[in-house]
Amino acid sequence: MSTRTATHRHLHIASTRFGGAAVRLALPALVIGAGAGLAAVAFRWLIEHATWLFSGHADYSAVTGHPANPWVPWLGAGFVVLAPAVGGLLYGPLIQRFAREARGHGVPEVMFAIARNGGRIRGSVAVVKALASAICIGAGGSVGREGPIIQIGSALGSTIGRWMRMPEVRLRTLVACGAAGGISATFNAPVAGVFFALELLLRDFTPTSFGAVAIASVTAALIGRAAFGDTAFLHLPSIGGVTPPEYLLFALLGLVAGMIGIGFTRVLYLVEDACDLLWTATRGPEWLRPVVGGVVLGALLLVLPQLYGVGYPVLERGVAGQYAIGFLAVLVVGKVLATSLTLGIGGSGGVFAPSLFVGAMTGAGFGEVAAAIDPAMRGQVGAFAVVGMAAVFAGSTRAPITAGIMLFELTGATALLLPIVVAVVIATAVSKVLSRDTIYTLKLSRRGVDLTDSAAPAPSRTGATAGAAARPLGPVLPSTATAAQALEVLEDHDGDPVVLVDADGGFAGVVSARSIGDAVLGDQDFARRPATEVVADVWAVPATTVVQDVVTEVVGATETGGLPVVDATGRPVGWLGPADALRALVPVTT
Repeated sequence: MSTRTATHRHLHIASTRFGGAAVRLALPALVIGAGAGLAAVAFRWLIEHATWLFSGHADYSAVTGHPANPWVPWLGAGFVVLAPAVGGLLYGPLIQRFAREARGHGVPEVMFAIARNGGRIRGSVAVVKALASAICIGAGGSVGREGPIIQIGSALGSTIGRWMRMPEVRLRTLVACGAAGGISATFNAPVAGVFFALELLLRDFTPTSFGAVAIASVTAALIGRAAFGDTAFLHLPSIGGVTPPEYLLFALLGLVAGMIGIGFTRVLYLVEDACDLLWTATRGPEWLRPVVGGVVLGALLLVLPQLYGVGYPVLERGVAGQYAIGFLAVLVVGKVLATSLTLGIGGSGGVFAPSLFVGAMTGAGFGEVAAAIDPAMRGQVGAFAVVGMAAVFAGSTRAPITAGIMLFELTGATALLLPIVVAVVIATAVSKVLSRDTIYTLKLSRRGVDLTDSAAPAPSRTGATAGAAARPLGPVLPSTATAAQALEVLEDHDGDPVVLVDADGGFAGVVSARSIGDAVLGDQDFARRPATEVVADVWAVPATTVVQDVVTEVVGATETGGLPVVDATGRPVGWLGPADALRALVPVTT
């Protein structure tokens, strides 16, 4: 065979393989994109109606003054103190009982599922996340809706991929398709949806993954535009051209925004740690935590009602230059605290919208200072606000491509494309110097999961920890449950072991099919026995334990099919099965 013939043959085989993979992913990507688009529409509907229910207004952050809720007018403005607590009373037990992964801002859980769990996300997470986040935001939680829709779309992609028995490499791509579709439909930003999924989740720009994610994103965008209209997500005042000397100011804004992005990240987890410490001291049940913390959040909303919910109307007013410098600074600090508190008490919602809010107020304040020095720049406050949004997002997530494209699509401000690029690059560099982790990866790093170098796998993972190798928990029940309730949950989850937790959320045992079967045979009246009396004889693995040290015990736990993994406080954070442990020990091939 000649060299030319061999070359053509190899090219034909390669193109056939690529084409085959692309074609096999095209239809599921289309279906997932449509599903994510419809989910985004339904999720927006849930948030709108939850907001009406809890506040009596379409968007309480857009109102003037402190109006009362027309449903409970006798409470006056004080209803905002109770609204987050009532909301917490609804979503707290919902998350605790059905899907603990739904707590928080969602994106880290998706990143973990893609990088460490083969793209597997329970389908129930989508339903719980949608309901919990809608209630949390509608009741005043100062968080965004992009994190939830990413997790919802990703769970949809994972469910469809597993139903089609896709291999892990394609399952990961379908998870990213769901995330891209959610972003695309929610913000009318199909290109940004693609790059969010590729840059932040997959960290993969291969033609196959790009094609599948693009199909899903465009499909979802068409559905979103049919429901919400084809206009820019944010409505901005007219922005003039940018003169060359102003680029120095945009560069300086990028420097400031990068530091603020990292500051936002650190405050977020500092407040979460403080909430954990205080709640552990009270020894109250975990489901009650959002209720008690909601009163504190409500007190903050009483002082600054502009922080109620997502807050896009307030963001637009800041971009329009309607706030003084002092109030802009108050809004920056207030939003960081309100978002951190919402998530720290166990709320459910995203951090993308809060980072845009903080960036807009930072940029607007920067523009006001520049205008005070040079009155000729009075009309450029909006430009600085838009660039500030992109730069703070880049500083907190370290995703410069997504940040630039996202703000371009959200605003349609073509004149600001180059200033955005300048500020985003500088903000990303500052973020990298100041912190090893981002606002998304830090949550996983604190659990012993390192994703910072996942794009370049090491030749071996023999040093992997149990926390990094574990997959998300399966069914969970409180230790007060009865054996009959445990049996019912076992049946609903096809015999998957049920983890029991005490009032503090700590590990209290595992109920397996065998352990409860032994109880049935030994006691006809077993149904009324506490579930803690029918647990299997297994122990919990600390998240920091090296997998190599416990692989024998994990493989030998045949009764439960693995062992639960607990964090430093003794709370279950994952499940380590034999396949998970062995996968962590097998050398990674490139």
